[in-house]
Amino acid sequence: MRVLVVEDEPGIAQFVCQGLREASYAVDLASDGVEGLDYALSAEYDVIVLDILLPQVDGLQLLEKLRSHRIKAPVLLLTALDTVEDRVKGLNAGADDYLVKPFAFSELLARIRALLRRPPLQVETVLRIGELEMDTSRREVHRAGRLIELSQREFALLEYLMRHPCQVLTRTQIAEHVWNFDFANESNVVDVYIGYLRRKLDRGFDHSLIHTLRGVGYRLAPKEDA
Repeated sequence: MRVLVVEDEPGIAQFVCQGLREASYAVDLASDGVEGLDYALSAEYDVIVLDILLPQVDGLQLLEKLRSHRIKAPVLLLTALDTVEDRVKGLNAGADDYLVKPFAFSELLARIRALLRRPPLQVETVLRIGELEMDTSRREVHRAGRLIELSQREFALLEYLMRHPCQVLTRTQIAEHVWNFDFANESNVVDVYIGYLRRKLDRGFDHSLIHTLRGVGYRLAPKEDA
């Protein structure tokens, strides 16, 4: 596995890089945001470890540039800033995880391994499946240009389906990602909300985008892939 470390503090950089190399990772080191972007654009990394307080281009600006270039590698932010606002800014900018300095290397390594186990997801704020389009930042959904009004729960359900296009998702998978621990597995709430979505998405169209696989679950796919 190949890791890019973007860190300007020599002591921390050496500590992190040496530990990762001893753990059998291939590691590249960049000492500022400009160099970090150059590295990220020139090679494919499995994980990027990114400090926030960097010279020239800071970590959050670099993160936004990475995502704008459609670089989907998971990003672990390193920072001395530990307020809720700082964490929210990092995660909203496209980070996948957040680690506050000082930290134990064992925790850093565990977080990297956890990121590597995650399935790849679309990181774009605009999702498209056939004629269906969702803007997650504006919280708007259009089908063939027509605006579709959704409740918060309907939007969350549709976003989960759109982030796993053409995949069969079980009711349990859907429930665990869209509902909280109060969800009862024996409830038919998933089926009910799928019904709500279908009525809103399919109104005025001759085919449905959400397909039922009896006894298994649901799949979102354009007509040609149904």
